[in-house]
Amino acid sequence: MQTMLVRVDPTSPVGLADQIANQIRSRIASGQLAAGDRLPPARELAHGLDVNMHTVLRAYAALRDEALVEMRRGRGAQIAAGAEAFPAQHRAELGHQIQELLAVARRLGLTREQLFDEIKKVY
Repeated sequence: MQTMLVRVDPTSPVGLADQIANQIRSRIASGQLAAGDRLPPARELAHGLDVNMHTVLRAYAALRDEALVEMRRGRGAQIAAGAEAFPAQHRAELGHQIQELLAVARRLGLTREQLFDEIKKVY
């Protein structure tokens, strides 16, 4: 993974470490990152993003706690074997909740764009 694959928005209400972790999760879920792929060293990623190294380490630690990333001294961080950001059971649950949200939006007469705007406000 190269530094250029991760971007942060300092004006976002989402914390920088969360932004970094979310982007890595997204790349795992999409298959852009697979088991064994190495993540850039925290110092290198922090420099490229112009953030504190501890911010990157917090993101990596969160991913480690979710069993998505393995961190080994001297070997860096890499995507864990079997890492899957959205296991099938969670994907099914999310799909059900999305269907419920769409039903509510239809009852309220919201257009697709209005629904997206509402989601963006919350997210």
